[in-house]
Amino acid sequence: MKDYFRSVILQKTGASSLFEKEMIQELWSGYGKIMRVGLEHAAVKSVVVKHVQLPMQKHHPRGWNTDIGHQRKVKSYQVETKWYATYSKSSTARLPRCLAIETQADEVMMVLEDLDEAGYPLRKTVVNWDEIAACLAWLAQFHASYLGKTPNGLWQVGTYWHLETRPQEWAVLRDQSLKEAAAAIDKKLNSCVYKTFVHGDAKLANFCFAHDGKVAGVDFQYVGGGCGMKDVAYFIGSCLNESACERLEAQILDTYFDCLQKEMKERNEALETEWRSLYRVAWADFHRFIKGWSPGHWKINSYSERVTAEVIKHL
Repeated sequence: MKDYFRSVILQKTGASSLFEKEMIQELWSGYGKIMRVGLEHAAVKSVVVKHVQLPMQKHHPRGWNTDIGHQRKVKSYQVETKWYATYSKSSTARLPRCLAIETQADEVMMVLEDLDEAGYPLRKTVVNWDEIAACLAWLAQFHASYLGKTPNGLWQVGTYWHLETRPQEWAVLRDQSLKEAAAAIDKKLNSCVYKTFVHGDAKLANFCFAHDGKVAGVDFQYVGGGCGMKDVAYFIGSCLNESACERLEAQILDTYFDCLQKEMKERNEALETEWRSLYRVAWADFHRFIKGWSPGHWKINSYSERVTAEVIKHL
Protein backbone atom coordinates (compact mmCIF):
# COMPACT_ATOMS: atom_id res chain seq x y z
CA MET A 1 0.00 0.00 0.00
CA LYS A 2 1.27 3.47 -0.88
CA ASP A 3 2.49 5.70 1.96
CA TYR A 4 -0.18 8.25 1.02
CA PHE A 5 -2.99 5.73 1.57
CA ARG A 6 -1.40 4.51 4.80
CA SER A 7 -1.29 8.09 6.10
CA VAL A 8 -4.99 8.59 5.26
CA ILE A 9 -5.97 5.48 7.25
CA LEU A 10 -3.89 6.60 10.23
CA GLN A 11 -5.39 10.08 10.11
CA LYS A 12 -9.03 8.93 9.78
CA THR A 13 -8.80 6.29 12.51
CA GLY A 14 -6.44 8.08 14.91
CA ALA A 15 -4.21 4.99 15.00
CA SER A 16 -0.52 5.30 15.86
CA SER A 17 0.41 2.58 13.37
CA LEU A 18 -1.15 -0.04 11.13
CA PHE A 19 -0.37 -3.43 9.65
CA GLU A 20 -1.93 -5.58 6.94
CA LYS A 21 -3.69 -8.28 8.93
CA GLU A 22 -5.11 -10.47 6.18
CA MET A 23 -6.23 -10.51 2.58
CA ILE A 24 -10.00 -10.99 2.51
CA GLN A 25 -10.26 -11.43 -1.24
CA GLU A 26 -8.94 -10.39 -4.62
CA LEU A 27 -11.36 -8.22 -6.56
CA TRP A 28 -12.99 -9.79 -9.64
CA SER A 29 -10.71 -10.02 -12.68
CA GLY A 30 -7.65 -8.60 -10.91
CA TYR A 31 -8.96 -5.11 -10.14
CA GLY A 32 -7.40 -4.89 -6.69
CA LYS A 33 -8.05 -6.41 -3.30
CA ILE A 34 -9.99 -6.19 -0.07
CA MET A 35 -7.91 -6.51 3.07
CA ARG A 36 -8.29 -6.28 6.82
CA VAL A 37 -5.91 -3.72 8.30
CA GLY A 38 -4.98 -3.92 11.98
CA LEU A 39 -4.65 -0.69 13.98
CA GLU A 40 -2.58 0.20 17.04
CA HIS A 41 -3.93 2.60 19.68
CA ALA A 42 -7.19 3.34 17.83
CA ALA A 43 -10.84 3.23 18.88
CA VAL A 44 -11.27 0.04 16.81
CA LYS A 45 -8.84 -2.84 16.36
CA SER A 46 -9.20 -3.05 12.58
CA VAL A 47 -10.79 -1.64 9.42
CA VAL A 48 -11.52 -3.15 6.03
CA VAL A 49 -9.80 -1.49 3.09
CA LYS A 50 -11.07 -1.92 -0.46
CA HIS A 51 -8.16 -0.97 -2.69
CA VAL A 52 -9.03 -0.71 -6.39
CA GLN A 53 -6.18 -0.69 -8.92
CA LEU A 54 -7.13 -0.78 -12.58
CA PRO A 55 -5.12 -3.59 -14.23
CA MET A 56 -2.89 -3.14 -17.24
CA GLN A 57 -3.84 -6.61 -18.46
CA LYS A 58 -7.55 -7.36 -18.30
CA HIS A 59 -8.17 -10.95 -17.21
CA HIS A 60 -11.64 -12.39 -16.78
CA PRO A 61 -12.09 -15.90 -15.33
CA ARG A 62 -14.74 -16.77 -17.94
CA GLY A 63 -13.00 -15.16 -20.88
CA TRP A 64 -15.03 -11.94 -21.17
CA ASN A 65 -11.95 -9.75 -21.63
CA THR A 66 -13.59 -6.82 -23.39
CA ASP A 67 -13.64 -3.08 -23.18
CA ILE A 68 -17.38 -3.23 -22.37
CA GLY A 69 -16.59 -5.37 -19.34
CA HIS A 70 -13.71 -3.10 -18.32
CA GLN A 71 -15.81 0.06 -18.54
CA ARG A 72 -18.61 -1.62 -16.56
CA LYS A 73 -16.17 -2.49 -13.75
CA VAL A 74 -14.61 0.99 -13.75
CA LYS A 75 -18.08 2.52 -13.45
CA SER A 76 -18.99 0.06 -10.70
CA TYR A 77 -16.22 1.40 -8.47
CA GLN A 78 -17.22 4.99 -9.26
CA VAL A 79 -20.78 4.04 -8.28
CA GLU A 80 -19.63 2.43 -5.04
CA THR A 81 -17.63 5.48 -3.95
CA LYS A 82 -20.61 7.73 -4.79
CA TRP A 83 -22.87 5.40 -2.85
CA TYR A 84 -20.74 5.52 0.29
CA ALA A 85 -20.12 9.26 0.03
CA THR A 86 -23.70 10.33 -0.69
CA TYR A 87 -26.33 7.69 0.05
CA SER A 88 -25.17 5.03 2.50
CA LYS A 89 -26.02 6.97 5.68
CA SER A 90 -29.73 6.91 4.73
CA SER A 91 -29.95 3.12 4.97
CA THR A 92 -31.83 1.64 7.91
CA ALA A 93 -30.45 -1.76 6.84
CA ARG A 94 -27.10 -2.48 8.54
CA LEU A 95 -24.01 -1.95 6.37
CA PRO A 96 -20.42 -0.84 7.02
CA ARG A 97 -19.79 2.78 7.90
CA CYS A 98 -17.45 4.48 5.46
CA LEU A 99 -14.50 6.17 7.19
CA ALA A 100 -12.68 7.51 4.14
CA ILE A 101 -12.60 7.51 0.34
CA GLU A 102 -9.39 8.52 -1.42
CA THR A 103 -8.53 8.58 -5.13
CA GLN A 104 -5.05 8.91 -6.60
CA ALA A 105 -4.38 8.46 -10.33
CA ASP A 106 -5.99 5.12 -11.27
CA GLU A 107 -6.30 3.89 -7.69
CA VAL A 108 -9.21 4.20 -5.28
CA MET A 109 -9.21 3.33 -1.59
CA MET A 110 -12.32 2.91 0.54
CA VAL A 111 -11.79 2.58 4.30
CA LEU A 112 -14.76 0.80 5.83
CA GLU A 113 -15.91 -0.35 9.23
CA ASP A 114 -14.84 -3.94 9.92
CA LEU A 115 -18.13 -5.79 10.32
CA ASP A 116 -16.37 -8.75 11.97
CA GLU A 117 -15.20 -6.36 14.69
CA ALA A 118 -18.70 -4.82 14.84
CA GLY A 119 -20.32 -8.15 15.70
CA TYR A 120 -21.05 -9.71 12.29
CA PRO A 121 -18.23 -12.28 11.96
CA LEU A 122 -20.12 -15.17 10.36
CA ARG A 123 -20.31 -15.99 6.65
CA LYS A 124 -22.73 -18.68 5.47
CA THR A 125 -22.71 -20.98 2.47
CA VAL A 126 -25.81 -22.87 3.66
CA VAL A 127 -28.74 -21.16 5.39
CA ASN A 128 -31.86 -22.21 7.26
CA TRP A 129 -35.22 -20.50 6.97
CA ASP A 130 -34.59 -18.07 9.85
CA GLU A 131 -31.39 -16.88 8.19
CA ILE A 132 -33.15 -16.48 4.84
CA ALA A 133 -35.89 -14.49 6.57
CA ALA A 134 -33.26 -12.24 8.19
CA CYS A 135 -31.76 -11.48 4.77
CA LEU A 136 -35.21 -10.79 3.32
CA ALA A 137 -35.84 -8.40 6.21
CA TRP A 138 -32.53 -6.67 5.42
CA LEU A 139 -33.58 -6.27 1.77
CA ALA A 140 -36.96 -4.89 2.86
CA GLN A 141 -35.24 -2.34 5.12
CA PHE A 142 -32.85 -1.38 2.36
CA HIS A 143 -35.59 -0.96 -0.25
CA ALA A 144 -37.83 1.00 2.13
CA SER A 145 -34.93 3.40 2.81
CA TYR A 146 -34.73 4.49 -0.83
CA LEU A 147 -38.29 4.27 -2.17
CA GLY A 148 -38.89 6.98 -4.74
CA LYS A 149 -35.31 8.27 -4.59
CA THR A 150 -33.44 9.21 -7.79
CA PRO A 151 -30.13 7.32 -8.27
CA ASN A 152 -28.00 10.30 -9.31
CA GLY A 153 -24.41 9.13 -9.76
CA LEU A 154 -25.41 5.49 -9.32
CA TRP A 155 -26.52 2.98 -11.97
CA GLN A 156 -29.76 4.30 -13.45
CA VAL A 157 -30.76 0.64 -13.66
CA GLY A 158 -29.25 -1.33 -10.79
CA THR A 159 -27.82 -4.91 -10.88
CA TYR A 160 -24.75 -6.18 -12.71
CA TRP A 161 -26.74 -8.26 -15.21
CA HIS A 162 -29.23 -5.78 -16.66
CA LEU A 163 -29.65 -6.03 -20.39
CA GLU A 164 -28.16 -2.72 -21.52
CA THR A 165 -24.78 -3.56 -19.97
CA ARG A 166 -24.74 -7.17 -21.20
CA PRO A 167 -25.00 -7.09 -25.02
CA GLN A 168 -22.37 -9.80 -25.54
CA GLU A 169 -24.05 -12.30 -23.24
CA TRP A 170 -27.35 -11.61 -25.04
CA ALA A 171 -25.68 -12.04 -28.45
CA VAL A 172 -24.45 -15.57 -27.66
CA LEU A 173 -27.69 -16.69 -25.97
CA ARG A 174 -28.89 -19.86 -27.70
CA ASP A 175 -32.39 -19.88 -26.22
CA GLN A 176 -34.14 -18.10 -29.10
CA SER A 177 -37.48 -17.43 -27.39
CA LEU A 178 -35.72 -15.93 -24.37
CA LYS A 179 -33.41 -13.93 -26.62
CA GLU A 180 -36.38 -12.44 -28.46
CA ALA A 181 -38.21 -11.71 -25.20
CA ALA A 182 -35.22 -10.18 -23.38
CA ALA A 183 -35.99 -6.56 -24.27
CA ALA A 184 -39.65 -6.91 -23.27
CA ILE A 185 -38.70 -8.52 -19.93
CA ASP A 186 -36.20 -5.72 -19.30
CA LYS A 187 -38.77 -3.05 -20.21
CA LYS A 188 -41.42 -4.56 -17.95
CA LEU A 189 -39.06 -4.41 -14.96
CA ASN A 190 -37.74 -0.94 -15.75
CA SER A 191 -41.18 0.60 -16.33
CA CYS A 192 -42.59 -0.33 -12.93
CA VAL A 193 -44.35 2.53 -11.15
CA TYR A 194 -42.71 1.97 -7.77
CA LYS A 195 -38.93 2.15 -7.79
CA THR A 196 -36.27 2.08 -5.14
CA PHE A 197 -32.52 1.48 -5.02
CA VAL A 198 -31.60 -2.16 -5.47
CA HIS A 199 -28.42 -3.57 -3.94
CA GLY A 200 -27.62 -5.12 -7.31
CA ASP A 201 -25.54 -8.09 -6.12
CA ALA A 202 -27.47 -9.36 -3.10
CA LYS A 203 -26.12 -12.91 -3.10
CA LEU A 204 -25.65 -14.88 0.10
CA ALA A 205 -21.88 -14.25 0.02
CA ASN A 206 -22.52 -10.51 0.46
CA PHE A 207 -24.28 -10.94 3.80
CA CYS A 208 -22.47 -10.99 7.14
CA PHE A 209 -24.19 -12.69 10.07
CA ALA A 210 -24.12 -12.01 13.81
CA HIS A 211 -24.38 -14.80 16.40
CA ASP A 212 -27.85 -13.55 17.34
CA GLY A 213 -29.10 -13.94 13.74
CA LYS A 214 -28.93 -10.31 12.64
CA VAL A 215 -27.37 -9.54 9.26
CA ALA A 216 -25.43 -6.79 7.52
CA GLY A 217 -24.84 -6.30 3.80
CA VAL A 218 -21.67 -5.44 1.87
CA ASP A 219 -20.51 -4.71 -1.71
CA PHE A 220 -22.36 -1.82 -3.35
CA GLN A 221 -20.78 -1.70 -6.81
CA TYR A 222 -24.07 -2.32 -8.62
CA VAL A 223 -26.51 -0.31 -6.53
CA GLY A 224 -28.99 1.65 -8.62
CA GLY A 225 -32.62 2.24 -9.49
CA GLY A 226 -35.23 -0.44 -9.99
CA CYS A 227 -37.78 -2.88 -8.65
CA GLY A 228 -36.90 -4.55 -5.35
CA MET A 229 -37.87 -7.95 -6.73
CA LYS A 230 -34.56 -8.06 -8.62
CA ASP A 231 -32.69 -8.35 -5.32
CA VAL A 232 -35.18 -10.81 -3.82
CA ALA A 233 -35.16 -13.20 -6.79
CA TYR A 234 -31.38 -13.03 -7.13
CA PHE A 235 -30.82 -13.61 -3.40
CA ILE A 236 -33.13 -16.63 -3.32
CA GLY A 237 -31.46 -18.10 -6.40
CA SER A 238 -28.09 -17.79 -4.64
CA CYS A 239 -28.97 -19.93 -1.64
CA LEU A 240 -31.79 -22.39 -2.42
CA ASN A 241 -32.01 -25.36 -4.77
CA GLU A 242 -34.76 -25.47 -7.37
CA SER A 243 -37.24 -27.54 -5.35
CA ALA A 244 -36.91 -25.20 -2.36
CA CYS A 245 -37.25 -22.13 -4.62
CA GLU A 246 -40.54 -23.50 -5.85
CA ARG A 247 -41.85 -24.87 -2.56
CA LEU A 248 -41.08 -21.73 -0.57
CA GLU A 249 -41.98 -19.11 -3.19
CA ALA A 250 -45.18 -17.89 -1.47
CA GLN A 251 -43.52 -17.92 1.97
CA ILE A 252 -40.55 -15.94 0.61
CA LEU A 253 -42.77 -13.23 -0.84
CA ASP A 254 -45.07 -13.08 2.20
CA THR A 255 -42.07 -12.71 4.52
CA TYR A 256 -40.45 -10.00 2.41
CA PHE A 257 -43.64 -7.97 1.98
CA ASP A 258 -44.58 -8.26 5.67
CA CYS A 259 -41.20 -6.72 6.48
CA LEU A 260 -41.47 -4.09 3.73
CA GLN A 261 -44.93 -2.94 4.81
CA LYS A 262 -43.68 -2.57 8.41
CA GLU A 263 -40.68 -0.52 7.23
CA MET A 264 -42.75 1.92 5.16
CA LYS A 265 -44.41 4.88 6.86
CA GLU A 266 -47.82 3.64 5.70
CA ARG A 267 -49.06 0.50 3.99
CA ASN A 268 -48.81 0.55 0.20
CA GLU A 269 -50.96 -2.19 -1.29
CA ALA A 270 -50.44 -0.91 -4.85
CA LEU A 271 -46.66 -1.30 -4.53
CA GLU A 272 -47.02 -4.81 -3.15
CA THR A 273 -49.41 -5.85 -5.91
CA GLU A 274 -47.10 -4.49 -8.60
CA TRP A 275 -43.89 -5.97 -7.17
CA ARG A 276 -45.41 -9.39 -6.45
CA SER A 277 -46.37 -9.60 -10.12
CA LEU A 278 -42.75 -8.82 -11.07
CA TYR A 279 -40.99 -11.45 -8.92
CA ARG A 280 -41.02 -14.07 -11.67
CA VAL A 281 -40.20 -11.43 -14.30
CA ALA A 282 -37.09 -10.54 -12.29
CA TRP A 283 -36.26 -14.25 -12.07
CA ALA A 284 -36.54 -14.60 -15.86
CA ASP A 285 -34.37 -11.51 -16.34
CA PHE A 286 -31.47 -13.02 -14.38
CA HIS A 287 -32.03 -16.36 -16.11
CA ARG A 288 -31.50 -14.60 -19.45
CA PHE A 289 -28.14 -13.30 -18.25
CA ILE A 290 -26.88 -16.56 -16.76
CA LYS A 291 -27.79 -18.63 -19.85
CA GLY A 292 -25.74 -16.30 -22.04
CA TRP A 293 -22.87 -15.79 -19.60
CA SER A 294 -22.33 -19.38 -18.47
CA PRO A 295 -24.59 -21.93 -20.20
CA GLY A 296 -23.48 -24.75 -17.88
CA HIS A 297 -24.08 -22.83 -14.64
CA TRP A 298 -25.68 -24.67 -11.68
CA LYS A 299 -28.36 -21.95 -11.38
CA ILE A 300 -29.87 -23.03 -14.72
CA ASN A 301 -32.56 -25.50 -13.63
CA SER A 302 -36.06 -26.70 -14.43
CA TYR A 303 -37.74 -24.24 -12.05
CA SER A 304 -36.01 -21.29 -13.75
CA GLU A 305 -36.92 -22.68 -17.18
CA ARG A 306 -40.59 -23.07 -16.22
CA VAL A 307 -40.79 -19.62 -14.62
CA THR A 308 -39.17 -18.02 -17.66
CA ALA A 309 -41.44 -19.84 -20.11
CA GLU A 310 -44.48 -18.67 -18.15
CA VAL A 311 -43.21 -15.06 -18.09
CA ILE A 312 -42.58 -15.09 -21.85
CA LYS A 313 -46.05 -16.53 -22.47
CA HIS A 314 -47.71 -13.69 -20.55
CA LEU A 315 -45.68 -10.78 -21.93
